Amino acid sequence: MVQLFRYETHTHTAEVSRCSRISAVELVRVYKDLGFSGVCITDHFLNGNTTVPHNLPWDERIELFCRGYRLAYAEGKRIGIDVFFGWEYSYRGTDLLTYGLDPEWLHAHPEIMDLTMNQYCDLVREHGGFIAQAHPFREDFYIDLIRLLPRKVDAVEVINICRSDFENTLADQYADNYNLLKIAGSDNHVGYLDRFAGLELPRRAADIHDLIEAVKTGDAKIFVC
Repeated sequence: MVQLFRYETHTHTAEVSRCSRISAVELVRVYKDLGFSGVCITDHFLNGNTTVPHNLPWDERIELFCRGYRLAYAEGKRIGIDVFFGWEYSYRGTDLLTYGLDPEWLHAHPEIMDLTMNQYCDLVREHGGFIAQAHPFREDFYIDLIRLLPRKVDAVEVINICRSDFENTLADQYADNYNLLKIAGSDNHVGYLDRFAGLELPRRAADIHDLIEAVKTGDAKIFVC
């Protein structure tokens, strides 16, 4: 039987995401217990539902934003599970999972808070980042409209465990129609869930760049469990 290595792509820590109810350390322990090989920490960025105060200098805000990831990473090193860095950039309920760039990049680019969504996507991709639009057909009271950016993103989150089958089906069709790459995630804010979704590989990913490359080559497959 071929061993598969499973990766969570979409999680939130209570240290940084105001809507999360699980600490970074406990979150990583959950995924270790479930047999995952790795987890991406994608806390809500400073323009989303964050615990980071808005009235601090930029570098201090970024350091606070990275706290969830750093706590998760340290625990991952201790117990033996890979932890990768990312974030969820937001504008009025349109959310972009961003991977492949590091905290130093965020420190160097305070202008991202003033960019349009299109400008943000262009800058991130110009610097080698990878963007997946999260739950693109989500509807809620605070979302004024559904925004799709098919020419500006690399991938679509076609399965989000927290969303309905209807919304996920629309996301999958959207990705097909625009020939966009596909990922899946659990959008985990609580720890143990009834179901999980993510990416599985026939090998262990060396780092976040390797995981992204596996999505591009098709080596990474979507799973739901």
